[in-house]
Amino acid sequence: MSYKKLVIWQEARQIVVDIHKMTLNKLPQFELYEEGSQIRRSIKSVKSNIVEGYGRRRYKQEFIRFLIFSLSSCDETTDHLETLYETESLKDDSLYQDLHKRLQTLGKKINLFIQAVEKEHKIDR
Repeated sequence: MSYKKLVIWQEARQIVVDIHKMTLNKLPQFELYEEGSQIRRSIKSVKSNIVEGYGRRRYKQEFIRFLIFSLSSCDETTDHLETLYETESLKDDSLYQDLHKRLQTLGKKINLFIQAVEKEHKIDR
């Protein structure tokens, strides 16, 4: 099996693309290198930590550690999104609501995945 088959990775991947496009198309120019840069890095960290953790899945605690990093980056991304919206740099309410909801759902799924790994850890051979 590949990390690409993980639902959490697939959903993170799509949110990476959507947030990247949002920062380029929906934010004021000055935010491109400020909060826009921060949110792009944090959402990419969600996806990258899933991949790195999966690569270390043979070692249960390492796998869990990187999934926790991923969950933390998901929370960080939510915070950046909320800041952009609250400061009115992001004015598209429907886009904000959609991304916020998807980040919350992704966070819940990552958390459930962590719990599943903690409960029963299997290694693909």
